[in-house]
Amino acid sequence: MSKKAASILLIYTGGTIGMIKDYKTGALRAFNFDKLLERIPELSHLDCEIQTISFEEPIDSSNMTPDLWVQIAEIIEKSYQEFDGFVVLHGSDTMSYTSSALSFMFENLTKPIIFTGSQLPIGDLRTDAKENLITSIQLASLKANGKSVITEVCLYFEYKLYRANRTTKINAEHFQAFASLNYPCLAESGVHLKIHYEDLLPVNRRKKLKVYKSFNTNVAILKIFPGITPQVLNAFLNNDEIEAVVLETYGAGNVPTLKWFNACIENAIVNQKVIINVTQCSGGGVIMGAYETSSHLQKLGVISGGDITTEAAVCKLMHLLGNNISKKVLKTIFETSLRGEMS
Repeated sequence: MSKKAASILLIYTGGTIGMIKDYKTGALRAFNFDKLLERIPELSHLDCEIQTISFEEPIDSSNMTPDLWVQIAEIIEKSYQEFDGFVVLHGSDTMSYTSSALSFMFENLTKPIIFTGSQLPIGDLRTDAKENLITSIQLASLKANGKSVITEVCLYFEYKLYRANRTTKINAEHFQAFASLNYPCLAESGVHLKIHYEDLLPVNRRKKLKVYKSFNTNVAILKIFPGITPQVLNAFLNNDEIEAVVLETYGAGNVPTLKWFNACIENAIVNQKVIINVTQCSGGGVIMGAYETSSHLQKLGVISGGDITTEAAVCKLMHLLGNNISKKVLKTIFETSLRGEMS
């Protein structure tokens, strides 16, 4: 480990983790992060120096937008040389979207950006906020030979560190709120902190950091269901305002083989719409052509999302379209893993 203490920037955007309960009124109010050590004295035992910055007005994660993703990224970009790692406190509801988006925004990352939050407020008696926060900071501080051990955008929750763009929120009630069903966790917190080095994203420290800040939000998600009508499919695929659609299909990428369904998909692709095929299953992925019910999509030029999550697919799509990737090469780039988001 490095002799010099790591410097960590803690960024509070909003969310339950930054709330504290007024026990007289029962109301929740925003926590003053300048008094973090008073509330969590255990932080003083970590071998790091912590500075905090908060959004002027805490954002409920339901109100998170790409403009706010850029705001988070710019805080990190401006402080990148000054700090060894970054911990972003964020509401859990859209944390997988924001952290996935940040993973595409930062190319050639050589320092950790770890997202965390909690199911209960920091001042609650049984809160999960303390453990999530302490371990996230500890993981962001890890160094070997003076270099950061973790060099990617991650999400830490309930004793596990995940690659952020592999995560999905699976539970609104339990402390174990997130899962990474198609990729192993990167680290586990138990009696000892266990890092799975073989699963970390490879890093090239010689390449210069690039930060992409443009998103095209003219995208939509459509979940296929039994009884879907031509009117519903057309409303998405042939809407002039929508440039791309993430199609959540059955199983390994299957859809109805009805003539009108095929015609609608074909018409959309002729009109330069981008269609991504992802599975609506929790785990596994799309294997285009595995069944007759997906082979026709492949022939029409639908893009395979492989085992990408819906959250990462939407963010990747916004990122690629926002950076003016031509429709001709978009298929090749989308089907290629950029930040370890797909196998």
